[in-house]
Amino acid sequence: MRKGRKELLIVGDRVLIKLEDGEERTKVGLYLPATAVESQAVQGGTIVATGPGQPLPEVGDHLDEPWRIGSMKETKFIPMQAQVGDYALFFRKAAVEITFENERYLVVPQAAILALSRE
Repeated sequence: MRKGRKELLIVGDRVLIKLEDGEERTKVGLYLPATAVESQAVQGGTIVATGPGQPLPEVGDHLDEPWRIGSMKETKFIPMQAQVGDYALFFRKAAVEITFENERYLVVPQAAILALSRE
């Protein structure tokens, strides 16, 4: 995600989520139960950036000789299910709050996302 001259890169299988104001009904029309709103166990927001996914280990012809390193190949990733623009419901406890260019965001691992809403 680029803001001004700075760029924020999300690594691994994490997503960057723009915070949503705590409401009973989300902007996309999902109703959150009262227990989720009160305790803030579940929160929602819009995904503004995603990481590349979980890196796959390199499997090559050097399995019998692990000290032999072949030419460096491009890293392959397991693709992310979440996409930029999706609305995500996630566990609040798994999120880490950051501030980037005076705006608050949450960095959330993909495993903490409960549901995605996509247009």
